[in-house]
Amino acid sequence: MPKLASWNINSVRLRLPLLKQIMDQYGFDVICLQETKTPDEFFPLEEIKSFGYEHVKFRGEKSYNGVAIISKLPIADSFHWDMCAKGDKRHIAVRLESGQELHNFYIPAGGDIPNREENPKFAHKLDFVDEMTERFGKHNPKNTIIVGDFNIAPHEHDVWSHKQLLDVVSHTPIEVEKLTRLKDSINWIDSHRIFTPLDQKLYSWWSYRAKDWAKSNRGRRLDHIWLTPDLEDKLKETSIYKDTRGLEKPSDHAVIAATIEF
Repeated sequence: MPKLASWNINSVRLRLPLLKQIMDQYGFDVICLQETKTPDEFFPLEEIKSFGYEHVKFRGEKSYNGVAIISKLPIADSFHWDMCAKGDKRHIAVRLESGQELHNFYIPAGGDIPNREENPKFAHKLDFVDEMTERFGKHNPKNTIIVGDFNIAPHEHDVWSHKQLLDVVSHTPIEVEKLTRLKDSINWIDSHRIFTPLDQKLYSWWSYRAKDWAKSNRGRRLDHIWLTPDLEDKLKETSIYKDTRGLEKPSDHAVIAATIEF
């Protein structure tokens, strides 16, 4: 039963040893990475294949963005979308030989000012989510999974303080509205909230700025795995591996995963 993971790795070359440690420890069948931060010619393809993952698709650029799908499962095809026609590397997708279509997204963080007129980065973020809604809405996909760093914590208990973060980028009402519209467009299944009720706290990201991130526990759930409704009964369990945030020289994101019956 395949185990699918997503991780904003915050530089694949810098954290290659952590990637191997995590792969060895948890035995994921597929892991989707965001913020690989390396152009394709420097992506550590052979090293990753030596970890036992023969099927690897990636798109990267120097210092920013970058996405990859690393799989033990055979891949039949791959493709990408140029989101918002900006040419940045924020999406990659594969069709597995078993039939599933898997999309890996790195939605823009959006800067610090939650105003599209004052902040082009925030406008880009909102437009990006709108384009996701439009693209998937046109096709009404089946047998499809979308994962990644969405950079939006949509629910009250997806952040450490709903009231204090209402005007902080990642939890503002307009971002939540846009992501909810995407979710409702084809009734995507938010896998981690199937097993964890909405009144319980759930985080996947903790800021580097905290002196003791675990003690303060001021987290946000920015990372997501969503399924089309036809796959809901095939979803068996989900996890957020909080311990991966505490590794030496970690990403500020924890690894998340879902086990799905293919």
